Amino acid sequence: MTPEPDPSHDADALADLLRTPARWAVVGLSTNAARAAFGVAAYLRRLGHEVVPVHPRAETVHGARGYRSLGEVPGAVDVVDVFVNSARAGTVIDEAVAIGARAVWLQLGVHDVAAEARAREAGLTVVSDTCPKIEGARLGLA
Repeated sequence: MTPEPDPSHDADALADLLRTPARWAVVGLSTNAARAAFGVAAYLRRLGHEVVPVHPRAETVHGARGYRSLGEVPGAVDVVDVFVNSARAGTVIDEAVAIGARAVWLQLGVHDVAAEARAREAGLTVVSDTCPKIEGARLGLA
């Protein structure tokens, strides 16, 4: 039996991720303005975060150069925002651990319980089944 996803979050950690300027790699971010990732990335930029697009097409989005994978992103990444389906989320989470990210944020409906546990065991903050834009509004952020 597969364990159920745990949508609970440490409210203080969640607020800290949104309020502290950081470098966010948004996996699944493309130039498609109709996709949620596009709007969330713009929102993160308004909060003062640097956004790095990660997508197989490596597109430039919101003026930021894109990369095909997390492993190709130069420099440190603080938060990996996961906009891929749950079947691919585990691979992205494992890559986030491998590059030394300090947190992973899985969007609404995205889960990989086993990979989330591996990330926690590696010391990463894990936020799942919610959206930075929704949580930011709840916290009264721009």
